[in-house]
Amino acid sequence: MRLATILYDERELPGVITEEGFCPLREYTTLEDLIRVGDLIEDLAALTPERIPMDEVQLLAPIPRPSHDVICLGMNFADHTEEAARFHPTMLRENYAVYFSKRVNEAVADGCPIDSHSDLTEKLDYEAEIAVVIGKDAYRVPKEKAREYVFGYTIVNDVSARDVQTRHKQFYFGKSLDRFTPMGPVIVTADEFSFPPEIGIRSRVNGELRQNGNTSQWIYGIDDVIEDLSKGMTLEAGTVIAMGTPAGVGMGFDPPKFLKPGDIVECEADGIGKLTNGIE
Repeated sequence: MRLATILYDERELPGVITEEGFCPLREYTTLEDLIRVGDLIEDLAALTPERIPMDEVQLLAPIPRPSHDVICLGMNFADHTEEAARFHPTMLRENYAVYFSKRVNEAVADGCPIDSHSDLTEKLDYEAEIAVVIGKDAYRVPKEKAREYVFGYTIVNDVSARDVQTRHKQFYFGKSLDRFTPMGPVIVTADEFSFPPEIGIRSRVNGELRQNGNTSQWIYGIDDVIEDLSKGMTLEAGTVIAMGTPAGVGMGFDPPKFLKPGDIVECEADGIGKLTNGIE
């Protein structure tokens, strides 16, 4: 199923995208509420006959205001690890996964602008990533059971201010500026993919292919991450985990190809769709 959040008649509505239009699930306030209920039935759209034509709705990020910071993995593709280390010596991965969080006051929807924050950064960058959405509270989950805790997948563009990131020698501030987290366009439920998933992920800037990877190249898989993090913290239902980006980000070029106002960034994932955002 393809789950989304829309703005319709001045109201945010979670629901299912079907061939007949958008099926609102009005008994839920948000998609996070739906996820927390658990026991997702096979065909949510069968619960109601209501259909809203897609040309009458505005698509929002599927989880517009996440309850928790987005959890991110750094350097989870070997080729990106190499380009990051060339760019700055603080961007290193040794023998363990690199975790950081990304504050998201409001996720940016497909088609909506990314704020360049040109007063703060001259090195604005993009990172196309597959994000995992946790389906039920996970605590001390062994690898072999991790699949049971995956609700679905979406796309996240982990927009980054590289000069802010390296200046502070940590990732949080440089990745958490307002309107730095495009997400969407939908969440596709996990049953639509094999496990572990093999999803192609690409990015383009102004039509130029920049990144072209596959989730099969992850150094640490979903089962590794869920087992590792849940050893000491509860991953609550609805938690979003961005699993890292392949090589081809702006800082990886010589000279770097950073973003500027007017650029268009497309992040595309097989089976999920395309997330397109301009820079303003």
